[in-house]
Amino acid sequence: MLNAQKAFTVEIDDLDAAVAEIQEQLDLDRLESHTIGLISCLPAYVESGVVAALQEALPFDLVGQTSIATATVDGEDLDQLSLLVLSADDAEFSLSLSEPVTGEDTGPLTRAYEEASAHHTEKPRFILGYVPLLFTASGDFFVDATNTISGGVPFFGSLSVDDTMDYHNSQVIFKGEGYSDRTAYILFYGKVRPRFYLAGISHDKIINETGVVTASASSQLQSVNGAPVSVFLKDKGLQTDETGQFVGINTFPYIVDYNDGTDPVIRVMFALTPEGYAICGGDIPVGATLGVSYFDSEEIKKSSKTNIAKIAEDIARDGANAVVVFSCIGRFFNLDFDTDAEALLLRDALKDSGVPYTLTYSGGEICPVPSKHNPDILTNRAHNSTLVAVVL
Repeated sequence: MLNAQKAFTVEIDDLDAAVAEIQEQLDLDRLESHTIGLISCLPAYVESGVVAALQEALPFDLVGQTSIATATVDGEDLDQLSLLVLSADDAEFSLSLSEPVTGEDTGPLTRAYEEASAHHTEKPRFILGYVPLLFTASGDFFVDATNTISGGVPFFGSLSVDDTMDYHNSQVIFKGEGYSDRTAYILFYGKVRPRFYLAGISHDKIINETGVVTASASSQLQSVNGAPVSVFLKDKGLQTDETGQFVGINTFPYIVDYNDGTDPVIRVMFALTPEGYAICGGDIPVGATLGVSYFDSEEIKKSSKTNIAKIAEDIARDGANAVVVFSCIGRFFNLDFDTDAEALLLRDALKDSGVPYTLTYSGGEICPVPSKHNPDILTNRAHNSTLVAVVL
């Protein structure tokens, strides 16, 4: 049976104190034959050496990402380093780290998946992925490639972010080291039963039609209605700072209608390239229609509360050993002064269950979605402005 433990620290500068604090919260005698530690933190914990020191001190591998905020049971400070330790005799966690990913070639992901799955003839129960935030590859690229490589194994995960304006310091963490351009896979085998949940924003709250995409390349939005992206952004009220950078570019979600008969998807913008192209959280094809969605603190809290309540109800009925939650950094920014609102909702909903969990803010969320006609059929999908969770 899968068992889980949680730990956290806010000690960034004193390596010995950070390690001691984490060790005091863990019962290492409870560890079983297969163990993995899921870690999330500000980049400062990587830069100071805390993450590397923890990897050296703990008898299991650490895999995860940097973030702007993270939370776990009893941890009130969103600047914490959080750790969720999963251990089992009847489940196995197979790890791999890809070569650098450029978005032009799926080879690094193929080789990483093959390495992780090499000693198993059966497919994994699901894949947990920590993905770099790149100008050259969107969440859709990673989802589509991983889906093809694995043959449709359920894929859950997050794109890394950080606490800088353009996320230049975002990193995937693998065995104590940070990487800006590599993907970490954790393949779950054995007696693990994942249940997936997600909360987005209402597609019917489009408040302004913004036009048609007239030039794009994968996740690079190049022009709208024949005009540069900068014109589009200024028309929507975004202002530039003294350096010419747009302020708050990632706080506005967009509803993207592919005009192909499928449901619209949510996308956010993260930064502009030197050429002036907007880097988005997923692919935005030429001919798609963009609409600005109403997205404020109350909308976020309402959708999160509904989804988290569903998770708590299902745990009360069916049980659980651990919960992993990713929420979009755009939701974090749009919570205004209530930046801990989702963390508090999760804490209050799960405190009586005693189930360890971790919440990490993300640059893009990866979570399977059920078929409208058969909820047992899952399709891997990249999301923006969404809270996703897997209950184990």
